[in-house]
Amino acid sequence: MELTKAWVREHLPKRKADGHKGDFGKVLCICGSVGYTGAPIFASRAAMRCGSGLVFLGVPESIYAIAAIKSDEAMPFPLPDEEGKLSLAAENLIRQKLASYDALLVGCGMGRSESSDRLVRNLLSVDKPLVLDADGINALQGHTELLKSRTCITVLTPHEGEFSRIGKLLPSRESSAERFAKTHNVYLILKGHRTVITAPDGRIAVNPTGNCGMAKGGSGDVLSGMVLSLLGQGAEPFSACCSAVYLHGLAGDIAAAEKTEYAMTPSDLLECIPNAFKEVLK
Repeated sequence: MELTKAWVREHLPKRKADGHKGDFGKVLCICGSVGYTGAPIFASRAAMRCGSGLVFLGVPESIYAIAAIKSDEAMPFPLPDEEGKLSLAAENLIRQKLASYDALLVGCGMGRSESSDRLVRNLLSVDKPLVLDADGINALQGHTELLKSRTCITVLTPHEGEFSRIGKLLPSRESSAERFAKTHNVYLILKGHRTVITAPDGRIAVNPTGNCGMAKGGSGDVLSGMVLSLLGQGAEPFSACCSAVYLHGLAGDIAAAEKTEYAMTPSDLLECIPNAFKEVLK
């Protein structure tokens, strides 16, 4: 199916008039590394923009001061690192904190090391909805069989380069995504022109929104935070993925109309998420 405003409107999580912050999801982003301090901010801000009640951000201790200065709504905290990247020593603290969270995002701007890759793979055993992006996906290269043992919702958000490291890119993007989702029991968002969203039960959607002005570093981090937020609010996983992708692209179209595809940035994309919601909800 091709996504529409009406479909997204119908499938967004409902908000109670008397709701409080505890009713709208408590989510955790595990992101960032030295040299990649924007990614965790884009992801955590996007989660807040999409309605999360509480957003926490775990970053390598080396960049904690930067994340703390940049974070207003999200609540950052430091995690053990090695040479600027998250280390395996962060696992126990992450697991302790996860007991009270509704969903987890791992990977945006993480960089790669043997220790951080092992951390990602170990976190596959957590019993929480999990979104993997960027180096969270790259860490699965040669280890995709671990996805089948997941007992909870898993969402992967690769672009074609990342997908080619973990799966086979067929001439048909829809077929590539559908086969991987079914084989590995995951929800897959294959990013790009007319992004494809697939579910393990065979459902497929194609997104009509978005433009080439979004082809800039940081745009994918925004999308990951949006998916995380909707999952944390209790949206059905396929609905969460489709709604986030549509709203993300619509925000990009609004930003391009105002700033042009040349000059728009991921920060503009973030700022246009509220107008995307207004377009869908009116």
